[in-house]
Amino acid sequence: MAKFSSDVDILRHEPILFGELHLPLQVLASGTEATLSGTTLTAFDVNFLNPGVSEGGVVYLRSANGLLDGAYEVVSVDSETQLTVSILRSDAADDPIAPPAADDITYRVVTYKPQAVDAAFDLTQYFGIQPGNPTSTITVDDVVDLEGLRRASVFAVISSVYATWADQTDSGTLWQKSVHYRQLAEDARQRCHLSVDLGSDGVADITRVGGAIRLVRD
Repeated sequence: MAKFSSDVDILRHEPILFGELHLPLQVLASGTEATLSGTTLTAFDVNFLNPGVSEGGVVYLRSANGLLDGAYEVVSVDSETQLTVSILRSDAADDPIAPPAADDITYRVVTYKPQAVDAAFDLTQYFGIQPGNPTSTITVDDVVDLEGLRRASVFAVISSVYATWADQTDSGTLWQKSVHYRQLAEDARQRCHLSVDLGSDGVADITRVGGAIRLVRD
């Protein structure tokens, strides 16, 4: 399924959604007594290969002494028992940054991939491309630059998660957070400038502007 944003993108804006306000039903893996040495997280009470843990994911770590307490990038899944993790980087191409070494760690991997898939479907439907518009000849692979869609997706996902929490807790504050991010998502969508390459030559043949209605051929 298409998606334009990752869990790391969510971490950049709302790390609390992987900590206190994580959605329990979207926990992929969790356990205790893990160890962290450099950028290598080792846990023997889980199989990281089974539940869909992947690069671009987020793992929350808390050591028994409380010195390690936060959410970190999943850089790679190295085996059933090991992940490479990093302090949040400004660029995914940068080398991983080691968190503080620790043992006796409680860990939890939460994902918002379902919300990201929903956001991607809504965006492709709006822009009239597959999969949101199954009759279109344009697919996500034809879009030259996905950055605008990524930003719109990030805000839509965060809005959706806060809306879920607001429904469960009847919290006006969380509802306002949802409304705030929904507006950011709409603003980002309106600013999207989709360039579509139909000839696979790296040159845009069609441009779709978020605030417009029609596909416009350059």
